Amino acid sequence: MNTELIYEDASVLAEQIRAQKVTSVEVVQAYLDRIKAIDPKLNAIVTLNENALDEAKAADDAVAAGQAVGPLHGVPFTVKDSIDTAHVLTQRGSPIFAGRVPDQDATSVARMKAAGGILLAKTNLPEFSYACESDNLLTGTTNNPWNLERTPGGSSGGESAAIAAGLSPIGLGTDLTISVRGPAALTGIVALKPTHGRVPMTGIWPREPRRVWHVGPMARSIRDVELAYSVLNGPDGADGASVAPHGYDAGVGSAPSRQLRVGWFVDSGLGPVDPEVARTVRNAAEALRAAGVHVEEVSIPALQADNPLALFYKQHVNELKPAVAAATAGHEDEMYKYTKALLQTPLTPVEQYVDVEQAFDRIRDGYADYFSRFDAVLLPVLPIPAYPHGASEFVIEGQTVDAGHIQSYTVQFNVTGLPALSLRFGTSSEGLPIGVQVAAAWHAESTVLHIGKLLEQASTVRDLHPEI
Repeated sequence: MNTELIYEDASVLAEQIRAQKVTSVEVVQAYLDRIKAIDPKLNAIVTLNENALDEAKAADDAVAAGQAVGPLHGVPFTVKDSIDTAHVLTQRGSPIFAGRVPDQDATSVARMKAAGGILLAKTNLPEFSYACESDNLLTGTTNNPWNLERTPGGSSGGESAAIAAGLSPIGLGTDLTISVRGPAALTGIVALKPTHGRVPMTGIWPREPRRVWHVGPMARSIRDVELAYSVLNGPDGADGASVAPHGYDAGVGSAPSRQLRVGWFVDSGLGPVDPEVARTVRNAAEALRAAGVHVEEVSIPALQADNPLALFYKQHVNELKPAVAAATAGHEDEMYKYTKALLQTPLTPVEQYVDVEQAFDRIRDGYADYFSRFDAVLLPVLPIPAYPHGASEFVIEGQTVDAGHIQSYTVQFNVTGLPALSLRFGTSSEGLPIGVQVAAAWHAESTVLHIGKLLEQASTVRDLHPEI
């Protein structure tokens, strides 16, 4: 196993392959060796691309021939198993779809390939991406590489575990309420949920509820996430939510010409937070201040008036339940517990559903007001570090909360469609990663990424790779 390659940034690997300092075959083989050695402990990988080495050889031949190559040329990437991959199993974490092989790539996968990336493997998830833990009846449970008794989260938990443990340098996940940012925080990597529609959801199931589903990149560094986002964004002519032109950005860019203004909060009415998580957010705020950013503690009144998670619970069931019921009809005995729970949840009366939609608009209005005065907001990703498999409740600061509380700090950016980034900035007393979340105005991904880079540069965390 080539341990020098497995934790290298995807950006660096691409540079080295282009310069012929290393071959794509060597890189792909290093990751295949790592998967063989480590994945039995993690269960993050559910399917390998059997053609990966042949595709790597073709990538090396292209470099040797002096052909023009893309920014990810020869670099392997992994993909959550709810995202279609042409001629490679996409089973959605369910026995109902066992053996399913799509004919076409999802738009996001096609764009990674067009940039030169080589599909390495598919990663584990909860059935239909509908849970905060990555376990299912078809491909089992994924473990957190920092502590195998803990979860790497969901629904992109297989992806987060694979990248954190050096089984992949970069990959794709999807996000309904938490699902790229939460797993990233639990495993100490980086993930971006772009503005809603910036990356088309074409070729990903389920689509409902369409207004809150996102797809985004996951990696071990901000620059890798930024690179992937640069090739992923833009309309595809199929997803009606994806309308902003490729490369469009409403943010401050990579070199702001003025002092940035960032507000931060730990609570703002969203519920209890572990003291170590709260301390990490405060430390991140101080790091931004030291970097020359104007920083102040804030509250978001709209979040105190309308709780986003409670609203989401009422909203999504009317859209997701019928879609899942249609897809699973006649297969009730093959469904996992999360799907069964969804199908047993009563629909929200139409009057309440309308009230929820109007409340979402009020939260959007609240953030529109906030971003008229600030460039970004800094807050927790999750209220606690990595937690045990199967936990149904948590005790935080003496308060018992349902396990669903894990989504309380992320879901607001799904129901508003705002871009949000998760990156590690601390370590718990148990040696587990602690992340912070940065969000900015709609289509201001460059602001989120710039502030993420400032935090990445200021971070004192040194144990970036789990010993597994």
